[in-house]
Amino acid sequence: MAAASPAGWLSSSPATAAPSGPEASTAGRATGRTSFESLKQVKAGELNIGYAEVGPAKGPVVVLLHGWPYDIHSYVDVAPLLAAEGYRVIVPYLRGYGTTTFRSAKTFRNGQQAVVALDIIALLDALRVEKALLGGFDWGARTADIIAALRPGRCKALVSVIGYLITNREKNKQPLPPAAELAWWYQYYFATERGELGLAQYGHDFAELIWRNVSPIWHFDDATFDRTAKAFENPDCVSIVIHNYRWRLGLAAGDPRYDGSETKLAAGPAIAVPTITLDGELDPFTPAGDGSADRAKFTGLYDHRALEGIGHNVPQEAPEAFARAVLDADRL
Repeated sequence: MAAASPAGWLSSSPATAAPSGPEASTAGRATGRTSFESLKQVKAGELNIGYAEVGPAKGPVVVLLHGWPYDIHSYVDVAPLLAAEGYRVIVPYLRGYGTTTFRSAKTFRNGQQAVVALDIIALLDALRVEKALLGGFDWGARTADIIAALRPGRCKALVSVIGYLITNREKNKQPLPPAAELAWWYQYYFATERGELGLAQYGHDFAELIWRNVSPIWHFDDATFDRTAKAFENPDCVSIVIHNYRWRLGLAAGDPRYDGSETKLAAGPAIAVPTITLDGELDPFTPAGDGSADRAKFTGLYDHRALEGIGHNVPQEAPEAFARAVLDADRL
């Protein structure tokens, strides 16, 4: 548990309140930070992982995880808030993004869910971190959920945007109502050769379109987007993204070495670590609500918060609300 904030940014509302309104949203205004001061690299499992780190070296560790089409800069405003509370904040590029590279040209460019989670376990091992608070959205939320479910000894507490995102590929074969399917249009595009070529050729414009569609009132500028888009220049980005989405739909095989983990994940394991889930009112992938749809999956201490006026990229659209959720999860 960290000390109370000397700056007072946290103290304006009770720890259990569901943030909303101006404090919860940065939509329509620029944030004060443009980048992390420096990046580090560490050999971890199959990867050489690039990551940002802020805060005291001996503070309790928070690992913040991004998704697609995003990068570490989704947390450029969250990380300093947590560092000011005494936390050591680690924000890694996932495989296929930014400065994270494969250590061998022969390694399968695998984007299946278990492998991405094992990358983060390898990062914790490489940094000699036994247990960390985990926070994430999009792929990052799924990755954090998996670690909390299968390796609870490595996860002190969890903040997960949308909620329980562990993939069940058999369930994914079932159709959704048409309006819900529309939000996932790019998954079906990526299932085709045309989609893979399109992502490779128009990756910058493709990602910007996604940002605008899933965060409809977040007024980011070109510099903010271009800063993140550089992460997609990683030579493995297209391969990892395409494999991830095809694997989810059962259209691409994973690595047999991880079949055991995937079998456990397909069963929908419960998460017992203290958890706060968040959802954005304007996120097209899930209706904002009270978290009841996933409630049975979280068997430990739990809270849910719906954020008004926020889309999919919660940590970048609402950094104060996300940081508060991390602090409050640590105190559950």
